[in-house]
Amino acid sequence: MQAQPTSIQSLCVYCASSSKVHADYFEAARQLGTLMAKKGIGLVYGAGNMGLMGSVADAVLDGGGRVTGVIPRFMVERGWHHRQLTELRVTEDMHQRKRLMARLGDASIALPGGCGTLEELLEVITWKQLGLYLKPIVLLNVRGYFDPLLDMFARAVDEHFMGKAHATLWTVAETPAEALSRLAETPLWNPEIRKFDEL
Repeated sequence: MQAQPTSIQSLCVYCASSSKVHADYFEAARQLGTLMAKKGIGLVYGAGNMGLMGSVADAVLDGGGRVTGVIPRFMVERGWHHRQLTELRVTEDMHQRKRLMARLGDASIALPGGCGTLEELLEVITWKQLGLYLKPIVLLNVRGYFDPLLDMFARAVDEHFMGKAHATLWTVAETPAEALSRLAETPLWNPEIRKFDEL
């Protein structure tokens, strides 16, 4: 039976809170948010009010879209959350935050970011490898930011730390429009691939 493309009603976006990054990254975040609003795709993200996090959320809101922010309580107490969101979900810790974001989104996109973004991305890829997360994952490779990570993934496959099938756990896009198209075209993951004897 042919796998059907995934229906995307809400999208989990991982991205940076830094406000010091290149303007191209901000533009990609704004474009992604604008396109999501036009397509009626809701945003699920980490509820931040700065950097790419604030830019993608503001673009969705400006386009009349819905935004759900998920943030641990200690960050709310420090005032790091966006105050104009459609919905704010407060968790007890970072682990709950990541689980809830993954559950609420029909797919995931990673914009460029630092340790936090990379940690979220790698965790959801690991969940997918284990058959715990079956949804599409796209790396939005603005300015070739993810090239070193993609090289590392390729080496992991070449040296048999990962199976060849696992190189299809994610897809890569260069633009926000391409990223959304790839999500829509990607079927749910087959959890049977987690079997070690099939690597």
